[in-house]
Amino acid sequence: MTDQFLPFHRPQIGEEEIASVTETLRSGWLTTGPKVRQFEQEFAEQAGASYAVAVNSCTAALHLALECIGIKEGDEVIVPTMTFAATAEVVTYFKAKPVLVDCRPDTLNIDVEQMERAITPKTKAIIPVHFAGQPCEMEKILKVARVHGIKVIEDAAHALPAQDNGKVVGSIGDITCFSFYVTKTITTGEGGMATTENLEWADRMRTMSLHGLTKDPWRRYTAEGSWDYEIFSPGYKYNMTDIAAAMGIPQLAKSKKFWETRQRYAQLYHEGLKDVAALTLPSVRDGVQHAWHLYVIQLDPDRSRIGRNECIEQLKKHNIGCSVHFIPLHLHPYYRETYGYQPEHFPVATRLFDRIISLPIYPGMTEANVHYVIETIRELIGE
Repeated sequence: MTDQFLPFHRPQIGEEEIASVTETLRSGWLTTGPKVRQFEQEFAEQAGASYAVAVNSCTAALHLALECIGIKEGDEVIVPTMTFAATAEVVTYFKAKPVLVDCRPDTLNIDVEQMERAITPKTKAIIPVHFAGQPCEMEKILKVARVHGIKVIEDAAHALPAQDNGKVVGSIGDITCFSFYVTKTITTGEGGMATTENLEWADRMRTMSLHGLTKDPWRRYTAEGSWDYEIFSPGYKYNMTDIAAAMGIPQLAKSKKFWETRQRYAQLYHEGLKDVAALTLPSVRDGVQHAWHLYVIQLDPDRSRIGRNECIEQLKKHNIGCSVHFIPLHLHPYYRETYGYQPEHFPVATRLFDRIISLPIYPGMTEANVHYVIETIRELIGE
């Protein structure tokens, strides 16, 4: 047993990030400014998108995306139940209805056939979530959406960098939203980004991210700027700071290296656990590049010596941090009481919830750490 606790995640912050943030602090320009613009440009280039809008969270990006496509009260937006709160809660901001859909048993991504059956005349958008960093079946989703005239807003909080049949996530759907929260594949502490090919939407999201101010408001305090501005719509306070962007720029430059390490660790987990009959390991579709934000195993309670909850507690006692992604939305009181969702409505997500465990997988780990997790799981689960 190791004496040091292995956390579920630890951000990989190096001297480059520290130097970049220090430079920004010394510049005197701390809020939205040149660093944010640089981060947006470099991110758009890497994502293969024409436009990128930096904001203070992925939740903000999702909210702005729905706002710019015109979601209104009474509309419906299809959302997977196997996701975090943010994906659906932004729908409720408009007094629209989040229509939950079950997940696939292998990838835990949205079940496209059930998604199609959930479409009604009120459906205005679909928000597929690239669970754990594996792209959804975007070709199928887009085909369905185009037939029905529905917009596709990707929740790519887990999916940097990921690809689906050669297409980079960030350049596939109508709008793609990324997260730079501290546990994500790159971080700005808190932060998010929306990418799109639509200039009108990009301009709208950028304007609405800062109170609906026109005339590029961050320039108001530069030599080229002006105090004059107009508000044509009440916006939000969602802008990213230059301090955050200063961290994000070197993080983005390291994202491929970070991914290569996570991919190697995922392969180590696979090799070390593939013969454990009580476990189902992550399934990867052909033709995709998995971002490996999460490595999620499924524990069969009928074949394991212990159940999922006890396994997590025992791993903690062995100084290994784990988590569960996610408690499906339909199991939370709000969605049960507001929309009448019941566990039996989503049998796959309901069954998998009691089995899934997210293991630590991040660049700051060592191969020895990965092997220790493998050995401990094998010992705890037994046959």
